Amino acid sequence: MAEKVLVTGGAGYIGSHTVLELLEAGYSPVVIDNFHNAIRGGGSMPESLRRVQELTGRSVEFEEMDILDQAALQCLFKKIMKAHGVKNLVFSSSATVYGNPQYLPLDEAHPTGGCTNPYGKSKFFIEEMIRDLCQADKAWNAVLLRYFNPIGAHASGCIGEDPQGIPNNLMPYVSQVAIGRREALNVFGNDYDTEDGTGVRDYIHVVDLAKGHIAALRKLKEQCGCRIYNLGTGTGYSVLQMVRAMEKASGKKIPYKVVARREGDVAACYANPSLALKELGWTAALGLDRMCEDLWRWQKQNPSGFSTQA
Repeated sequence: MAEKVLVTGGAGYIGSHTVLELLEAGYSPVVIDNFHNAIRGGGSMPESLRRVQELTGRSVEFEEMDILDQAALQCLFKKIMKAHGVKNLVFSSSATVYGNPQYLPLDEAHPTGGCTNPYGKSKFFIEEMIRDLCQADKAWNAVLLRYFNPIGAHASGCIGEDPQGIPNNLMPYVSQVAIGRREALNVFGNDYDTEDGTGVRDYIHVVDLAKGHIAALRKLKEQCGCRIYNLGTGTGYSVLQMVRAMEKASGKKIPYKVVARREGDVAACYANPSLALKELGWTAALGLDRMCEDLWRWQKQNPSGFSTQA
């Protein structure tokens, strides 16, 4: 019988790609989502997961639920687990826990906690809670995955990133400019200490990121305690380099204007992902061109996101 894995927020961007990779790796994902960042696809199933089912030919067990609803979560566990003794966890953390980098590339030994924004601080607090839990109860195993910047989409163009409202992240905004949904990109600052003055980040293909979760699940089988890994490529690209890469992939000119820096942004942030290679056997396989090509395929096939066929 396939091993069941509970995926919270599994109808979202990273979640849906991870569910697809779990299915293809032989797992049986059980998804909960509160539709905060997902589109209904008719009936109770999110559109993203309906398409995952089409792509894989396998059904997805889904419950509409908020993870903060303790009673509903208890009910779900009783329904899908013989006992509540689940003590293996993969946590979606973030490179923002490192704060303003003291050195680059960032390895897992870099100090954390000097976060420059509330999002990073929330991830840091949860990391600390999980580390304390694993220290206090040796029966627990956890893998904390510090994501860098996921972009791209599944090669089919059927699932991808569909932010509700104005995108907060660079590449969804860039692709919406390319498709004509937005007039121009705002570049937040061009006076950073980088090659072209714009912020530098480590961008990782969302499929590579999803596969990192499969590697993390295998690590849990080793009774590993609490382990932490960067999931990135090890290469930093500036905002303007990303704009040019998307222009190449789309064949479209992407207008932009430089505006004031955003509070909390750092000049550069990119990973040293060598520990994930050494201990998980994982490395990012898909490069920048592929990231942008897959992103553009998704955007072109779904100019209004999932709502076009919802």
